[in-house]
Amino acid sequence: MENAQDMTIWSSLPVPAILIDEKERIGDLNPAAEIFLNNSAKWLQGQPIWDRLAVDDPLEESLSRAREHGTPLFVNDVYVGTGSRAPLVCNLQIAPLQGREGWMVMLISPRELAGRMTQNHSVKSAAKSAIGMAEMLAHEIKNPLAGITGAAQLLSMNLPKEDLEFTDLIVAETRRIVKLLEQVEQFGNLSAPDRREVNIHDVLDRARRSALLGFGAHMKIIEDYDPSLPMAWGDPDQLLQVVLNLIKNASEAADPISGGTIRLHTYYEHSFRLRRADGSGQTLPLQFEIIDDGPGLPPAIRGDIFDPFVSGKENGTGLGLALVSKIISDHDGWISVDSVPGRTVFRISLPRPPKANKEKS
Repeated sequence: MENAQDMTIWSSLPVPAILIDEKERIGDLNPAAEIFLNNSAKWLQGQPIWDRLAVDDPLEESLSRAREHGTPLFVNDVYVGTGSRAPLVCNLQIAPLQGREGWMVMLISPRELAGRMTQNHSVKSAAKSAIGMAEMLAHEIKNPLAGITGAAQLLSMNLPKEDLEFTDLIVAETRRIVKLLEQVEQFGNLSAPDRREVNIHDVLDRARRSALLGFGAHMKIIEDYDPSLPMAWGDPDQLLQVVLNLIKNASEAADPISGGTIRLHTYYEHSFRLRRADGSGQTLPLQFEIIDDGPGLPPAIRGDIFDPFVSGKENGTGLGLALVSKIISDHDGWISVDSVPGRTVFRISLPRPPKANKEKS
């Protein structure tokens, strides 16, 4: 920045702003960008911009052309992640910096309220601590609950019919609590994925058949597959759990009588490359989407939907999507969501098997 007035304007910008030098390194950033990237300007300066930001769009070539021709670049509605936060839907504005040849300024405008940036880190830390405490308590609580259930069932054997509703209530509620505790244990004890070559269409078909025989019987599930899609690299059982959870959420959000439509969509995207916060990068070309025409996610929780204990359902545990996010993260994949009333899209990106990647390179 040239002078004190420029510095004041720079620091006062309400959205994250980053200066990118001619070698695509971070030259400077404002306080809002420090919060967004969860690191200080001193630590981030000089680091490659695409090692700090993961953008769901191949921006390198577009940025290079904009720099060469001295023209601005506008990219709307892309997912931007930093490695320390769930991806946010953002608009990007990139323009040449006057007076510095080859330098560009990038403005990042998240859809979510800016105040949520400062809350996100503490919320995640609290959620992580809560998960640890819940895991510890779950095992201890389940044993006495089993005793309570057994005692209620014994009592019901000697009660008149008109009093059985009380023991039935005890049994039903204890079983509900046990089910919740099992979900907490499942979240904490999920093993590392046993990855192998897997046909995503086989996983989607298994999930579709299972859903139509049970919780999704009232739904219409459409297949929209790319027949040339190659094999993915993943654990078929864990990926099946991911798809079942997403279909179940869509089914439960739909009208229980009229139902709705879920579309299972697959395609191959050569250019999707994820840059992670640790500096590593990986191509994730295999894409599959679960798309429904339900009411959409509540606006208040869209930015935190993958965090533990965040739920839009009445009496929901908030662990289903957190588990989905954890599984995809363990697969070195990427999950994002775009939701408006009438259309919610969960998109999952996965890598190809290591052998295929080596052959491609």
